[in-house]
Amino acid sequence: MRTLTVASPRGGKLAVIARPGERRPYLLVHGLASHAGLWDEVAEALASAGHPVYALDLLGHGGSDPAPAGYGMAGAVADAEAVLDLLGLDGPVLVGQSWGGNVVVRLAASRPAHGLALVDGGWIDLPADFGSWAACAATLRPADVDGQTAEALRERIRAAHPDWSERAVDATVASLRTLPDGTVERRLPVEAHMRIVRSVYDDPPHRHLPQITAPTLLLPAIPSDPGRAARVRRRVAKAAAHLRQPTVREYLDADHDLHAQHPARLAEDLLTLAGPS
Repeated sequence: MRTLTVASPRGGKLAVIARPGERRPYLLVHGLASHAGLWDEVAEALASAGHPVYALDLLGHGGSDPAPAGYGMAGAVADAEAVLDLLGLDGPVLVGQSWGGNVVVRLAASRPAHGLALVDGGWIDLPADFGSWAACAATLRPADVDGQTAEALRERIRAAHPDWSERAVDATVASLRTLPDGTVERRLPVEAHMRIVRSVYDDPPHRHLPQITAPTLLLPAIPSDPGRAARVRRRVAKAAAHLRQPTVREYLDADHDLHAQHPARLAEDLLTLAGPS
């Protein structure tokens, strides 16, 4: 495993965690305010099966440079394209979680991919979920983390997700920056976070889904609450109806971060997209 550096078309440097292999390559794209390290357990399983795996930190996340003003969906897609071009990845399997799912939808709509996996994302349609941008912004604005310690955050994650590995807990904490006094701060400032949310609001994925020709796995986390589960299933069915080769595999009573909760099962599902190479 090594970390590569790729120039962003928007300026700044992108960090890419690379694992070698000889078979079909995978590009993994994280969710909003997350980072590439949360893919580690999944990426190791894919690499163990012989696949080169590249986990990208988008600007403002993980080891990449800060996001410039105006950075949003179009910038994130351009950054992912730059990684594919620089690394010469031909016919990769594209994988995106949450916001990263929306990013790889746009990516797969504009260039060839061998397969596409949408990990509890890629069907995020904020105008359909909220009556206005004001309502969306009020609901999705991230909470203040000032004064919280990394250790207290780690304990809360353990308590909320007892089936996560310590590696997944540590990777989630690493989404934030730990300061010398032990407190944490956001790598992606709130205003930059909200600019990205607004770009997701303005560019729902359904307009891009019909252009995708690759076999597509939709991997939703289905909550235990029946009403919420029904809403998720409706969103997934709407997305699948726009796709040419959809397959839905539900994760029942699961967390949004499926790559943290079920890395081995998720890797098994992702490997079905590789085919002969």
